[in-house]
Amino acid sequence: SHEENKAMNINSYLGLMGGNYNIESSSEGRIIEKASTEKADISVPDAEFVITLDADSIISHDYALRLTHELNRSENQRIAVIQTPYSAIPGATVELERTAGATTDIQYNIHQGFTQYNATYWVGANALIRKSALEDIMMVDTERGYEIRLYIHDRTVIEDTESSIDLLEKNWGLLNYPEKLAYSATPPDFGSLLIQRRRWANGGLIILPKLLRNLCQSSLNRTRIAEGIVRVHYLISIAAINIGLVFLFLFPFEENMRSFWLPLSAIPYFYLYGRDLVQINYRWSDLYRVYALNLMLIPVNLGGVFKSIEQGITKKKIPFGRTPKVSGRTASPPLYIFAVFLLTGLCLATGVVDAFMGKWLQATFFTMNGGFLLFAVVKFLKWQDSLIDVKNGLNVYLTFFKNLSRQKE
Repeated sequence: SHEENKAMNINSYLGLMGGNYNIESSSEGRIIEKASTEKADISVPDAEFVITLDADSIISHDYALRLTHELNRSENQRIAVIQTPYSAIPGATVELERTAGATTDIQYNIHQGFTQYNATYWVGANALIRKSALEDIMMVDTERGYEIRLYIHDRTVIEDTESSIDLLEKNWGLLNYPEKLAYSATPPDFGSLLIQRRRWANGGLIILPKLLRNLCQSSLNRTRIAEGIVRVHYLISIAAINIGLVFLFLFPFEENMRSFWLPLSAIPYFYLYGRDLVQINYRWSDLYRVYALNLMLIPVNLGGVFKSIEQGITKKKIPFGRTPKVSGRTASPPLYIFAVFLLTGLCLATGVVDAFMGKWLQATFFTMNGGFLLFAVVKFLKWQDSLIDVKNGLNVYLTFFKNLSRQKE
């Protein structure tokens, strides 16, 4: 395949396994044609298991040994994918990288909980996969007149999540191994983190109907209902939480939240989140950094959600945005910088206005969130870099419109 995304790269490699090929010249350049074993230029062995690994991830020396041993257990013969949800590479010195790493390390705990409810999702950074399971969900497509084997669909940019549902439909299971055997690099600046998190937020709503069909086709019992709740939450949580926060910021709620217990309902969540951070070797003080980062990422997450909605309406695939692997800083799009600044200003201004109007609950809510966002702008976004990105972005837009007007003339 010539499609520029991770799923089709993996499909191309998987499609070669167990085959013999000759390299031939054609009008397109060099191509690979199937050949007999005796005359083949290339022979690609087949395998019982394959490992997928992201470019920015590393695995321990005994990763394959441990996970193949687990899949060979008699009770795991219908497990298609086993993985250890990745952790952030420790020792980050950049505050944004360390805080973003804390959010992915928390995900390690969450994914272990998914396995407890038989609701594991394939997380594409690393996995050991049973080849026969991939053959079971394989489909054949045609591209440029050639037969292309599709083991993993590239309909969304979170192809691993959709493949999890495809495997479930064929009665295959997935499993998280309860030890840290894989680590991934965390983006060190807002520009590269934006690309990663916007991609993560894109696709869940598109996959949701497929999951609901799968859940409805099976008999429902307590175990299956619990699994369904966890799986659905995983697909819709980014959209629901971020859209819900925007509604809280835009619409007054003082009149509808006079109960003393409603503001206190957040305390158990923050306590448990902070406790989990401490258990994975972070500090209680990292809790407010994580919260500030999540507030700053609201526009980014919404950008991914809106891309899902756009794809659902237009039926056109969204290009795969790779997380940059560069030594320098990745520039941020001006639109997202404006959105973060606008949200910060909105919270602080609303907090002041509500205080003058005597709406103390709303004033406290907006002032606190505005303070967290201001902290994120200074520590994570770095306003000096932001001004450079806005200036460069505006120059690009001005150049584009100038060239457009010249073409019209």
